[in-house]
Amino acid sequence: MNRDKLREILYVDDEPDIREIVQMALGLVPTLSVNTADSGMRALQSMQASKPDLVLLDVMMPNMDGPTTLQQMRSQPELQAIPVIFMTAKAMPQEVARFRALGAAAVIAKPFDPMLLAEHVLSIWETL
Repeated sequence: MNRDKLREILYVDDEPDIREIVQMALGLVPTLSVNTADSGMRALQSMQASKPDLVLLDVMMPNMDGPTTLQQMRSQPELQAIPVIFMTAKAMPQEVARFRALGAAAVIAKPFDPMLLAEHVLSIWETL
């Protein structure tokens, strides 16, 4: 699929330190705007207000985990087409296969290298 240039990312993670690292790492790309949310519910609210081009989604979060958040996105017509990349420590092949089956475009394993994160995300974007 030929997508437009990646401009806006929403990163969802309940860990403030990781949100900050991801925001700084992706912020190194001058054309990217990176917003964050600390929960699945806040992410859904944020997506309603401003449709990001891409969502990076933590898997393990309290209340509404990443897979449930993705399920909620797919049930809302205006959010259905937004690609999601899971970011998780649970990156064994069978888990990656399960996340892909749920509709994730890709999975990035934690811990990740902040210096390579933007390049990794952009390379995934190019394949969407």
